[in-house]
Amino acid sequence: MIRSLLALYLIVSLAGCASMLSSATGSLASDLSGAILDQNDPETVEAGAPAYLLLIDSLIRDNPKSEELLRSGAKLYGAYAGVFVKDADRAKRLTDKSRFYAERALCRHRAALCNIGERPFDDFRSALAGLQKDSVPALFTFASAWAGWIQAHGGDWNAVADLAKVRAAMERVVALDESYEHGSAHLYLGVMTTLLPPALGGKPEEGRGHFERAIALSHGQDLMAKVEFARRYARLVLDRPLHDRLLNEVLQAPANVPGLTLSNTLAQRSARELLKSADSYF
Repeated sequence: MIRSLLALYLIVSLAGCASMLSSATGSLASDLSGAILDQNDPETVEAGAPAYLLLIDSLIRDNPKSEELLRSGAKLYGAYAGVFVKDADRAKRLTDKSRFYAERALCRHRAALCNIGERPFDDFRSALAGLQKDSVPALFTFASAWAGWIQAHGGDWNAVADLAKVRAAMERVVALDESYEHGSAHLYLGVMTTLLPPALGGKPEEGRGHFERAIALSHGQDLMAKVEFARRYARLVLDRPLHDRLLNEVLQAPANVPGLTLSNTLAQRSARELLKSADSYF
C-alpha cells in the first residue's frame, strides 16, 4: 500500500494533475479499509494499523475537504480504538479523532449538518428527519464514531447522555436504508436497547428484534451480530439454550466473508470466551 501511495504521488507530480489526487487517494483509502476488513489475522492488523492511521492522516491533510477520506479516517480510528486499545486515555484520544473526522465528513456532506451533535434533542431529530438515503454513509459513520467515543468516555455522564442522539441517528439510518453495512445500524440499536434490564428501562425484546433483523440482513454472515445477540440479550434474560445455540453457530460458520473477515474472526474468539464462561454465568 505504501508503495502504491508513493507511485501515486510520483505520477501526480510528473503529470501536474492536481485533480487526479482526490479521486485516486479516495480509492486508495477505500482499498486500504477493505484490505483491513478482509484480514483474518487480527494481530497483523493490530501491528500495522498505526501506520495506516498515519497514512490516512496524511491523505486527509492533503485533501481536507474529501468526505470519503474523512469517513475512512473516522472508521479506521474508531475500529482500532474499539478493538485493540486497552489504555483508557489512549482510547479517548483516538475516539476523539474518529469523532472529529466523522463530524467533518457529515459537515462536508451537507453544510446544514455542521455541529448537529451540539443541538438540542428536538432540533437534532428534526434535522435527521430531513435527510434522504444519500446521507446514510455519512450519518452512519457519524453515529458509529459517536457511539465509540461515548464508550471510551463512559465515566462522563454528559457523554453517556448523548446515547439518545446516537440512537435517534441509527433509527434514521434504519428508516432510510436498513441494509446499509450488512444491517449494522440494527446491531447498534440492539446493543443500546439491551444495556439495562426491563426494571431499569431496558427493552430486551425490542433489542432481540434488532439483533434478529441484523442477522437476517447479513444473511447470517455477520457473526458479530450473533455474538452480541448472545452476550446482550440471551445473558440478560438468562436464556442459556439460545445463548449456546447462537455461539455454536458462530463457531461452525465460515469466517472468511468479504468485508466481514476481521470482524468474524474476532467474533469467533468472543464466542469461545462466552461459552467458556457460560457455566459460571447461568
